[in-house]
This record gives sequence, structure tokens and C-alpha cells, in this order.
Amino acid sequence: MPPVLRPVRRLDPILVDRIAAGEVVERPASAVKELVENAIDAGATSIEVTIEAGGRRLIRVVDDGAGMSADDLALAVERHATSKLPGGDLSRIESLGFRGEALPSIGAVARLSLTSRTAEAESGSTLVVDAGIKGEVRPAPSPRGTRIEVTDLFSATPARLKFLKSDRAEALAIADGLRRLAVAQPRIRFALRSESGSPLVFSAETGDDAALRRLTAVLGPDFGASSAPLHMAREGFALSGHIGLPSYHRGAGNQIHFTVNGRPVRDRLLLGAVRGAYADTMSSDRHPVLGLAITCDPALVDVNVHPAKTEVRFREPGLVRALIVSAIHETLRQVGARNASTGAARTLDALRPGHASPSLRPAMTAHSGRGAWSGRAAIPPGLPSFGAPAGLAPASSFGQRGGLFEAPQVAFGRPETGFEEAGQALFSGDLAPPGADLRQPEIEPPDSEHPLGAARAQLHETYIVAQTHDGIVLVDQHAAHERLVYERLKRERAAGGIARQGLLIPDVVEMAPQDAERLIAAAPDLDRLGLTLEAFGTGAVLVREVPVALADSSTRHLLEDILDALDESGLEEGSADGTEGGPLGRRLDAILSRMSCHGSIRAGRRLRPEEMNALLREMEATPFAGTCNHGRPTFVELKLHDIERLFGRR
Repeated sequence: MPPVLRPVRRLDPILVDRIAAGEVVERPASAVKELVENAIDAGATSIEVTIEAGGRRLIRVVDDGAGMSADDLALAVERHATSKLPGGDLSRIESLGFRGEALPSIGAVARLSLTSRTAEAESGSTLVVDAGIKGEVRPAPSPRGTRIEVTDLFSATPARLKFLKSDRAEALAIADGLRRLAVAQPRIRFALRSESGSPLVFSAETGDDAALRRLTAVLGPDFGASSAPLHMAREGFALSGHIGLPSYHRGAGNQIHFTVNGRPVRDRLLLGAVRGAYADTMSSDRHPVLGLAITCDPALVDVNVHPAKTEVRFREPGLVRALIVSAIHETLRQVGARNASTGAARTLDALRPGHASPSLRPAMTAHSGRGAWSGRAAIPPGLPSFGAPAGLAPASSFGQRGGLFEAPQVAFGRPETGFEEAGQALFSGDLAPPGADLRQPEIEPPDSEHPLGAARAQLHETYIVAQTHDGIVLVDQHAAHERLVYERLKRERAAGGIARQGLLIPDVVEMAPQDAERLIAAAPDLDRLGLTLEAFGTGAVLVREVPVALADSSTRHLLEDILDALDESGLEEGSADGTEGGPLGRRLDAILSRMSCHGSIRAGRRLRPEEMNALLREMEATPFAGTCNHGRPTFVELKLHDIERLFGRR
């Protein structure tokens, strides 16, 4: 069948408006976003949004902004009419809306009613646009500001209704959009009301900490205590806000808030920079929580690259990405050994009666055998040194303050005086003869004024218990030392080379031929990490040197982990950019993260008090020590008043 030749013709203006509306008004949340942004640009200090049926039946936006005169009201619903480009310069957009398409687009697919009054006018004006047909401007009573009602959204385009989600899903999308606008404008009051559910209200914030208070209201009450302030400027860009600690994270990325010159955005460049900045401190399946604002000259950013204005394009994207990564790194480095407050809350919940499983309840019997005070083998030889800072006075014993149930001083290297015997003596009543003074002599304790306190005990050869001046700290010794080894290896690499140790007898590791080939291909880059290897026939590699920090680790297991890291990072395909933060530099850090696990003290290894205290001191001096390389917390802090509440003392 031959093609039908039809003449070119102009589309009907109303049809043009409906086609254009599809770009701007995708769903009810899009309409709410456009109307609220107009209210913000009008200088409103209070904005109230009311919806029904997820926004399909009704959207009402009321603000106390500057309002519009009768003439402005008539032009506001015309295509490409706006008051936000006084000079017509598209390179300097200083408002949230500028296209002049929101109101005519909404009016083309729904019934749109506008009522507005300026401060100078004695009365207001009203106008109705029904499915693209514009009515007359009429006088109407109105307070200062603007009231917009959108009813029967998409009634003029019924096909669009089929693609909308449930009323609840659409209402949640509207609430999420309003939260993002609330984060961007903390000094404005926002309220969202619907026919079901409690209203969502954000009071106007004032003062220097207005942004943090608004973030806490949006992200939850735990955010304030689990975040750190961030401020950095570079080459015309200023970055400020608050970022969540690595141990405070979510399963989805919807709690990452970015604003650019007051405009909330969801930009892939910014999200990628955040993921890269937290890569060393958070598991890949978790997402940080933060609110950051970028301020710059409007000429340095293009906000006209997306119809919904949710993405932007920077003139110097590399500079912006580097600013975000370095600012987050520096802030987390300054935070040091600090964890989210939610860790203590979860620990206290687990300790409260009724929350613990039967396996967690202590068996306080005289014949409990190897229980909480179980004695085990002496500390294995070759335990790596933690390198305590100079001037640190190591703890000489666990006994610090007298008390009936305090563990007696023991020598870990002598099983005959271990915890097991001490525990049996305590429970059997043979610890002291009748009438003896059970008070131990006062011993000068180690300095517990350090942030992580002084070590008091080791539980299950895995967890260190430390006492601070106002509570206790529980430390996972393997997770903590893994972070310390990783940061040490990174420092050595940045300083010019990782310290290495030659093997007296080179180790031959056999493996699948394809795995051996991949390791040999990556050998030049692995050599920069202190690992020297070469081919040794088919399906084998010869390891000649290893990093000093990993000298006692299993070579085979080390190479297996490096192969896994190669699969994840694609080091073989890396570029020549080996600088910190560059593509190859990030891949090398991924390899170091895997390697550091082999140089860490393992769970089940008995530590002496001085070694535990040295570990705590080094944690306090090491960046990102609050989490291990995989994003798990390295310690949990419990305040004394919380512990006292567990026992009914408060």
C-alpha cells in the first residue's frame, strides 16, 4: 500500500498545550512542585498545600507571597509568559521557575482556578482556565498572596490517568517533593494536608542553625547527633551543609538532599560524587544520609537541561565533583573516632529485659564451665604491634577500682591464673576467707579521659570493653584494626611506597591458569602496593615480597581476595591516573581494603591490656576509625545514665 501523502499543517493551539503539558506535568507531584516553586519565587514565607485523591481530584496551593495584579494574572496563563527573566538572559537564572509553562500546561489538562492580590491592591482578582479554554479576569475578595486550585487533573487527557499509580503512591511522591523543597528553603513554613493521614508541617526555621534544624525535621531526630557540619569553598563554588556519619546509613538513596543555588536537584554527577566519597567507609549496598547546598554564580551552572529542572549541568563538572569528594573526606577525617547515636540505642534495646533471646541470658551457676570468664590459650606469637603514640603509659592490669564483682588481676600468659579459675573461685565462695576485707587497694587507673577511654576487659577474645569518664565503649577488635591497617597502607602509598618485606623462601601459589594470568597482568600495579609476584609456569605465581603489615598473613588467601577485588574494580582495565581519587587510585584503594583484612588481628585472639589501650589510642588518631572498610561500626558507646536506667537507678 503506497504511503499517504498529507500536507504539513499547524497543530491546534490547545493540542500544542496538551503536548507541552506532558513534558512539564508528568504526575500530580510535578504540578505541586511547579506551583510551590512559583510561590517561593514570589517571596512567600508560608506555603500550604492541600490534596485529595493523591492530587488527581484536587491540588490547592495557598501562599502569602507578593501576589499578582489583574493584568499579570491574565498573562500568567499564556504560553511562554513569565516575570522571572527581567533581562532575558538564560545564562543567569536566579529563580526556581523561568519557562513560563507551568500554569498554561496545568490549565491545558485540568480545571485551573487562580485568585491573587498584591499588597497595594484593595481587592484581588480571579481567573479560571478549563481544559485550555481561558476565562475572564474578575474581581474577587482575597488576602495578600495567591491561591491556586487544580481540580480533575488530566481530565482533558484521560489516557494519562491510566499511567498514574495509586492515590497513596501519588500522595507519597508529593510529600517527598515537598520535603526536598523544605530542605532547600528552611526559612519558609510548609504544610501538606490530605483527606487521610496526619498533616505534614515544617515550621519556619531561624538562626544560624536553621538548616540543621530543618534537616533534622525532614531526616529524623537522630540525624542531628549522627551528623557533622561541612563547609568548603573552591574556585567560585561554595559547599555547605551536614553529612551523616558513615555508621548512619539507609538502604535506599532517597535521603541524599542536594540544592544548587536554592534549587533541589537529583543529579547523577552529585550522587556519584557522594558514593565515591563514602566508598571507603560504607558498604556498597548502603546509602549515606546528608543535606548539602552548592552556591555559585548562576553563569557557572545550566538549570535548563531538564523539563522538570531536576538535573543541572555545571561548566566545570570535574571541579564540582572534586569539591564534594574532598569536602566529605576532610569532614569525616576531622570527625575521627565517632559513631552514629543510633548504635547505642540499638544496643540498649537489645539489653533491655524481654528483647534478648534466651541464648543471650547469662547462666549464673557454680558449674557453668567456660562462660563469660572462660580461660583460653595464651596470646599467639607474632601479634602485630599497634604503635601506641609516644608518651602513652600502658595499662598494667585490669583491676582499676575496688569492688566485689570486679575481675581480679590476671596474667593472660598463665592459664593457671586465667579468668576461668577466678570465676570458679568467685562463684564457689572460695575467693577469700570469711571475714576478710574484700576491698581491693586503690590503683591509679589509666587515663579514661580519652574519647575511647581505658581498656578494662576483653570478651570472647573479640570485643574490648573500655571505660570512659561517663560511660563504656565496646570495640570490635578485628573491625577496628582492619581500618587502622588500611589507613596505614594508604598513607604509605601516598608517601611514596608501601613498606615491603622479602620472603626468605618465595611462596609458590597454584591456581586456575586464567586467574594466574590476571594476576600477572596486574603485577605492575600490585607492585605499587608492596606485593611483588611473577609467573611460575602455567597456573602458578611466585610471590617474592609482601607488605610489612601483611607479613604474617596467608599468601594464598591474600591472592584470592585480590582476585575478587580485581573482579569488582576492573584494575586490569584501569587508566594511568594513579593519583588519590583518580580512577586507578580508587581501584588501588579497593585492593588495599581487601588486603588490610589479612593484616588485622582476628576475632578469637587474646590481647594484653597494653595492646588494647594502644589500639584505642590509635583509633582516636586515625581518620574514619568509626567504621571498618566494609561500613560496619568498629565500636558502640553507652553512656552511664543509659546503663543506670537499665538497672532502674534512674
